[in-house]
Amino acid sequence: MKKISIGKNILHENDKYAFENAPFLTERKKLCLNMISSLGSGTTTILARTINESRGKMKIGVIEGDIQTDIDAERIRVTEAPVVQINTEGACHLWAPQISEAPKTLPVDDLDLILLENVGNLVCPSAFSLGESGKIAVLSVAEGDDKPAKYPGIFAKSKVLLLNKIDLPARGHVEFDTERAKADTRSLNESLEIFPISAKTGEGTANWYHWLGKSVRKNAPQP
Repeated sequence: MKKISIGKNILHENDKYAFENAPFLTERKKLCLNMISSLGSGTTTILARTINESRGKMKIGVIEGDIQTDIDAERIRVTEAPVVQINTEGACHLWAPQISEAPKTLPVDDLDLILLENVGNLVCPSAFSLGESGKIAVLSVAEGDDKPAKYPGIFAKSKVLLLNKIDLPARGHVEFDTERAKADTRSLNESLEIFPISAKTGEGTANWYHWLGKSVRKNAPQP
């Protein structure tokens, strides 16, 4: 019986489009970060707060990925940041072909940074490159401190881990071993930057904004 490696073929086709997507952004020196998280981790809230609190410092555009609706895109529009919605119609992740036109519909030349919110899923999106500059993992403390060990792919590939909702353990709402989560992610990715934050209260977000600003400046054209 002939063995057919379907997964390899799918990834090969996706990677071809990702390779074609990247030059549009790299030639313009625009940073594009692919944010990957579980459902309910607070990524849209992080995005909205980041946009609002970076106003006057960074111009941010957003690509929103979801299975259906433009609910999250509407939340971003309230911030007055430019946003593009992509619906996957059932797929658990964005594909590189789906976003090939999205950056071109944003005012890219006027932006410093594009943040892409992938479909809520820690597993599938991590396997598919979109031509982005890097990946950002978002983990809510409500999901449990065992997630880096259980779903290592995204944590091994990311530049940053945003450990969100850190206000919950402090108020006794959930139990979360921060040191265990940090140790597990460090064993996968020694260079990973870890920022414990609360998108609700703003705690710790200054470190995240500082990293973003530094990354944007590093990526920007040199005078």
